[in-house]
Amino acid sequence: MHSSSLAQRRARLTLEQRERLAQRLAGAHAPALQSNIPCRNASAQVPLSYAQERHWFLWQLEPLSTAYHLSGGLRLTGRLDIEALRWSFAALGRRHESLRTIFRANAEGLPEQIIEDEPRLEIPLTDFSGLPLEQARARAGEEAGRIAGTPFDLTQGPLLRVVLIRIAAEEHLLVVVMHHIISDAWSNRIVIDEFAAHYRARVQQEGQGWEPALPALPIQYADYAIWQRNWLEAGEKERQLAYWRSQLGEEHPVLQLPTDHPRSSKASYRAARHTFTLPAGLVTRLQRQAQSQGATLFMALLSGFQGLLYRYTGQRDIRVGVPIANRHRAEIENIVGFFVNTQVLSTLMDGRMSLHTVLDQTREAALGAQTHQDLPFERLVEALQPERNLNQNPLFQVMYNHLREDYRALEQLPGLTVENHELSEQAAQFELTLDTVEQPDGRLEATFTYAAELFEPATIGRLGDHYLHLLEQLAEHPQQSLGDIDILSEAERAQLK
Repeated sequence: MHSSSLAQRRARLTLEQRERLAQRLAGAHAPALQSNIPCRNASAQVPLSYAQERHWFLWQLEPLSTAYHLSGGLRLTGRLDIEALRWSFAALGRRHESLRTIFRANAEGLPEQIIEDEPRLEIPLTDFSGLPLEQARARAGEEAGRIAGTPFDLTQGPLLRVVLIRIAAEEHLLVVVMHHIISDAWSNRIVIDEFAAHYRARVQQEGQGWEPALPALPIQYADYAIWQRNWLEAGEKERQLAYWRSQLGEEHPVLQLPTDHPRSSKASYRAARHTFTLPAGLVTRLQRQAQSQGATLFMALLSGFQGLLYRYTGQRDIRVGVPIANRHRAEIENIVGFFVNTQVLSTLMDGRMSLHTVLDQTREAALGAQTHQDLPFERLVEALQPERNLNQNPLFQVMYNHLREDYRALEQLPGLTVENHELSEQAAQFELTLDTVEQPDGRLEATFTYAAELFEPATIGRLGDHYLHLLEQLAEHPQQSLGDIDILSEAERAQLK
């Protein structure tokens, strides 16, 4: 089969399918994987995974930070069965050890996972229904923000926090907050799907056995943490590290985005957000252009972001952190836990490069990264030893994340209508993060999350406009040189006159 046809077929795969394909492609050069991740000995001490180790370190530096809280709010309208809701979250905690795990240092000072026998989760009910409706909604929003912004103590837990706020007899706000050390974005989908399944079973099948038909979990996150260390230390770490050394070299430039206000000596910023929807026609044209180059929509969106960063900074080596689900083994697909890994995708740019070439380079970097995705970011930093500074992230300073959002399970809660409720801002992980989300209805939303103390909202608004313009050029004029693109709007050009 022709190579371009193969590339186009690969481009149509989902992110999860591409990850599994990448693992198979790597197989010829990689040590053989164990057929199954074994269950640990019941008496074994459980170390932290490499990703958890980094979060333990960050938490000790800033125990009051909310930058690594995974939080969400749901407005529930209709007849809510509160006992069924509490029972459903308790069932989740019994099924997934991560949701009842805390972290403590042992006698040698090394952190360990402490898995409690039973979940200690309490779900308090805060009642504002005695107030006028608009006042109750305002108070509920304030309370939800306070709950999301309350720091976790990793040594005490629980690290899952759930609070129910009653606004009126048939209107409630459900607030769920987890620390990233026990969960990730993929886990959020598992929590939502399984909560919905448990709730439906409890409400609809009362008296007939309440347990939904969920597949048994072959292992738990702690088993993975032990296996990961053994597998990487057996030689896989060195194999993958050699690839990343060749990709990133010895010099590790810091991206110098122009800011509206000076950076502080210690990066601790509030997160602000700017969200916009990509026009449907643009998304269709981008997909068509990407497929013609054997690439994916993700790669096209990342190419546009890298081109934008080049135009804003003038720096040749543009490095972006990209989270990857790291779920290419069947045993871990349905486990709540912190599996996500961060990769550093680097593209060397200059103004003479065409957008077509930028996308080609991004595609090759992304495919290479997928076949070397198991090396934890923490081990990469340790090996490359970039200059460390408290006010910047090592190896990359901006992040790009592409997700497919599918929370349709919430539409099937009996007697309830469910809407997303935006929680108040928390701390920013990076100076700038771009998230693109494919919604179930086909919309593609983009959000810039930025450090509020560094950038004015109008600056990020213009950044969003410039990003859309670059994507339009990639879709319509891919042979155009990066340096020849006029990214200014008519209004901006008028201001310069």
